[in-house]
Amino acid sequence: MIPRHAAPRLVELARYYPIVAITGPRQAGKTTLVRAAFADKPYVSLEDPDVRALATTDPRGFLSQFPAGAVFDEAQRAPELFSYLQTRVDADGRMGLFVLTGSQQFGLMEGISQSLAGRVGLLHLLPFAFDEIAASRPHDLLEDWLARGFYPPLHDREIPPHLWFADYLATYVERDVRRMIQVRDLESFHRFVLMCAARTGQLLNLSALAADCGITHNTANAWLGVLEASYLVLRLQPFHRNFGRRLTKSPKLYFLDPGLAAWLAGVRDSSALVTGAMRGPIFETFVVAEFLKRRRNALRTEELHFWRDAAGQEIDLIVTRGKDVVAAIECKSGRTVAPDWFAPLARFASLAGEPHRMIIFGGDADQPRSDTPVFGWRSIGQALDRCFT
Repeated sequence: MIPRHAAPRLVELARYYPIVAITGPRQAGKTTLVRAAFADKPYVSLEDPDVRALATTDPRGFLSQFPAGAVFDEAQRAPELFSYLQTRVDADGRMGLFVLTGSQQFGLMEGISQSLAGRVGLLHLLPFAFDEIAASRPHDLLEDWLARGFYPPLHDREIPPHLWFADYLATYVERDVRRMIQVRDLESFHRFVLMCAARTGQLLNLSALAADCGITHNTANAWLGVLEASYLVLRLQPFHRNFGRRLTKSPKLYFLDPGLAAWLAGVRDSSALVTGAMRGPIFETFVVAEFLKRRRNALRTEELHFWRDAAGQEIDLIVTRGKDVVAAIECKSGRTVAPDWFAPLARFASLAGEPHRMIIFGGDADQPRSDTPVFGWRSIGQALDRCFT
C-alpha cells in the first residue's frame, strides 16, 4: 500500500470522536486507507444486499455483532443505521469505535447532520497527491501525469487511462446519478459532463453552459451540484476583498483530477497536452487540485480562492487564513519563465499586505528568487509547504 498523507490525521480523529467518517470520490482509496489504518476492526460493506438488508431491518441486531466497533463501507446505503449508531456510541463512551466511509457526500452528510452531529470526525479523501506517488514514476513527463491523473487504480495496475476513465464514467452515471437525482435523459447529462470538462480552469457561466447543453439554468445548477457532491468538480469562489476595485462574482470551475478532465475534454494521448489548447487549463487544474488535497489531507483551515477584477487582472490561486492572505500563486504551463509573469503578483501583493507570492510552472528547473520564487512542477510540494505551515 502506498502511504497516504491523510492517514495520521485519520488516526488522530479517532482519538477525539467516537465515530470517524471518510468521504470522497469513488476509487480514491478510502477503503484501502481505513482497512490499513484500522486493521483491528471488522470490515463490513453495506453495498452487499444481504448485509444492507440486515442493517436496515434489524439495526440493533446488526450492531450487536460488533461490540468493539467496525468499519462500515458505503454507510450512506443504510441511513436507518445512523440513529442507532448515535444511541450506541453515547452509551459506550469510547472514542474511535466506528469508522464510516461514503462516496456520496449528500447521503453521508445528511445522515451525519441529522443523527450524529458532534459525534463524527470527518475527513475528505481525494485521489493520490503528486507527492504520494511521484517516486513511483520518476521518468514520467508532465504531460504523462496530466493525462493519467491520480486515481489509485491507474497506478496500482497498468490499465490504459482511456479504458479506465470510460468505465468510471459509465459506472458513476449508472450508480450515483440515478440514486441522487432523477436524470431521465442520460445522454444530456453525459453531454453536460463533457461540457464541464471543456471549461475546467475557466470562469463559470452557468447560463451559457445550460444553453450549450440544451437544458435549463436550474437543471444545470442541480447537475453541477451532483458533480460536486460526488467529488468530481469544485466551484472555486472569488476572493471578495475589492481593494477599491470592481471584482468578478462568478466562480471558476475545476475538475478535481486532471486526467479525468483531460479525457472528458477529448484528450486521448499525453502528446496532445504538449502544445494543445487544453495544456494550460489542465495544468491549472492539476495545481489547484494539489492545493486542495494538501488542505484536506492535513485537515487545514485555510481557504482557497482566486482573484479577478473588472479589468481582467487575475491571480490564479489565493490562500487565506481567516482575514489574512497567506499566499498568491500563479499557474503557468509554459516551460520557460517569462518576465511578464511577475508583475501581476507584485501588484496584488502590494494590495493584499505582501503575502507569499510564487509561480508554479511547467518547467523542471526551480528559480529561488527572493521576492517571487518559481517552482517547477515537480517541486509543487515545496510550494505547498510554504503555504500550509
